Amino acid sequence: MENLIIELRHWTLSDKMELTNLCNAVDRRFLSDRLPNPYIEKDAEEWLKMVNDNDEITGIYRAIVCDGKLIGSISVEKKDDDAEIGYMLLNEYTNKGIATEAVKQVCTIAFKILSLEQITANVFPQNIASIRVLQKNGFKYKGAIPNAVIKDGNVYDLLIYALTKEKNKA
Repeated sequence: MENLIIELRHWTLSDKMELTNLCNAVDRRFLSDRLPNPYIEKDAEEWLKMVNDNDEITGIYRAIVCDGKLIGSISVEKKDDDAEIGYMLLNEYTNKGIATEAVKQVCTIAFKILSLEQITANVFPQNIASIRVLQKNGFKYKGAIPNAVIKDGNVYDLLIYALTKEKNKA
């Protein structure tokens, strides 16, 4: 990392405009279509309210801040028997070790606060950078779901990676 100060901080309702700007500026090629496009203030208000009601109960939701600037978002959300991680970062902050550090920090928080045994990640095979982030954090490849997602009219597989509580301690 280029001596950047990376902080994961709690979202607040006052982050509405920054969140709106972030969601409209990120590269969406590998993001879920659940993220509205365009992302409007009402979307940000609704999501921030959900985060306010559920943070540290059903998930860990954090803003990624670098040198005081909000540059991304990361979360670990409980699903039935495990939890799923998701993250996004502004393009100009990719390939600097920021996502790797953010994943490390959020997994440590999530295992502790949510009492998880495993965190999973679903990633497009073409998203090599995200796969490397997961691998650097000890996530192991578990398998693929063929033809799992339709995005922009194309059908994609999803790769499943997982990190167990024991591996996170290593």
